[in-house]
Amino acid sequence: MVNIKKTDVVLIGAGIMSATLGVILKELEPNISIAIFERLDGVALESSDAWNNAGTGHSAFCELNYTPENEDGSIDISKALKIAAHFEMSKQFWSYLVEQKYFSNPQDFINNIPHISFVWGADNVQYLKKRFEALTQNALFAGMQFSDNATKINEWIPLVMEGRNANEKVAATKIDIGTDVNFGALTRVMIKHLQEQENVTLYCNHEVRDLEKESDGTWQIKVKDLLNDEKTAFVSPFVFIGAGGGSLPLLEKSNIEEAEGYGGFPISGQWLRCNNKTIIEKHAAKVYGKASVGAPPMSVPHLDTRIINKKKALLFGPFAGFSTKFLKQGSFMDLPLSIEFANIYPMLSAGWHNLELTKYLIKQVAQSDKDRIDALKKYLPKAIAEDWELAIAGQRVQVIKKNEDKGGVLEFGTEIVASKDGSIAALLGASPGASTSVYVMIDVLKKCFAVQMESKDWQTKLKNMIPSYGQKLSEDAALCNAVRVRTTRLLEL
Repeated sequence: MVNIKKTDVVLIGAGIMSATLGVILKELEPNISIAIFERLDGVALESSDAWNNAGTGHSAFCELNYTPENEDGSIDISKALKIAAHFEMSKQFWSYLVEQKYFSNPQDFINNIPHISFVWGADNVQYLKKRFEALTQNALFAGMQFSDNATKINEWIPLVMEGRNANEKVAATKIDIGTDVNFGALTRVMIKHLQEQENVTLYCNHEVRDLEKESDGTWQIKVKDLLNDEKTAFVSPFVFIGAGGGSLPLLEKSNIEEAEGYGGFPISGQWLRCNNKTIIEKHAAKVYGKASVGAPPMSVPHLDTRIINKKKALLFGPFAGFSTKFLKQGSFMDLPLSIEFANIYPMLSAGWHNLELTKYLIKQVAQSDKDRIDALKKYLPKAIAEDWELAIAGQRVQVIKKNEDKGGVLEFGTEIVASKDGSIAALLGASPGASTSVYVMIDVLKKCFAVQMESKDWQTKLKNMIPSYGQKLSEDAALCNAVRVRTTRLLEL
């Protein structure tokens, strides 16, 4: 006989999204009971882990894919404004957690690292200058500097300029309030805090095998303990699927109408990781360039300083690869098993309309060690192979969804799929993901706890956690500055 347990909330996946949603819900409703299921033996071991996460601290300061150039030559900064504002929401929430002493030391997960965009070639230099002029009209990008002077850029990123052709046209922007965020460390602290609260249980080595909606509107979640093969059913009125690449198969099992037509395209990642301490110490910035034609946004090349477990690291990449796995520790059958009658046409259509991406992935998979070092030399002209080693990063699953005009489109971003009654929600997609986790989880609350979100009690608590809640930082310079002064102080940046 299967053991049956009841809980108010089920969170599937012990990553940054589930941790964020769990903490927010527990702050809003202290008496709520929460069950968290993780199929691995620890917290934040997939996409949230620092070595797997393809972009830490995304705030649109240096990521050029968030500011495309329009046909008329103007720069579209709308996405950059949204992401920058969403990241400020995250910083406010983390500041609140520090203020409540849920963290002993914010530098365990967030540190100051300048964010730099670097380009070469006359057209790219012109583009970067226009981008700088457009962005700096908004308070969210105050303090950004631009230079096309090689001597000045050499002061910012000497290793990038060392050995470079003196006649090459180059330009860079730099903003000193950029950060590096270890989302693995952040997730582990939040989950640990949740475990210390009443009525919260973390189940590691537990895999959710099925979800079924009951006649009373609740969900029965069938779970298997992977250590002893014991099966348990949990009954809950609300389920959140935050299992990274594993979210799509579980969403399909829910059989909710809103999930029809969704598919996923897995893209694996690789890094070149520096093993020369002298080089690591000489570089202190996140340097982003322009993506290759046909490359997915998550593959924008960057030379990335990170602080992982209090040690400085230097990565270059990511290099894209292909695997049919939806998770780094997933199954090669993940992609084939995700194909259903309702999504096969959107998936085929998305593939047809993204032939450039297919060509790009084939080239990436076929790359040799020399090819990867040659790519690195565009950013570090004096790089030598002996100083770098290849490391496998995490898996990302890009969203494919129905489209009336094209049949199916590939979505580069994060997307919440929620049932009409708000009883279940799933997070699909990748970048900017973790950096905007607070905004995304607030969106889940709006879709699934609409009545409570309008209550005075929840509104007051949300504004206590996120002082700018309900206001637009991109439209209020004074508020933006005040928020940053506060978060800078509390996060010790």
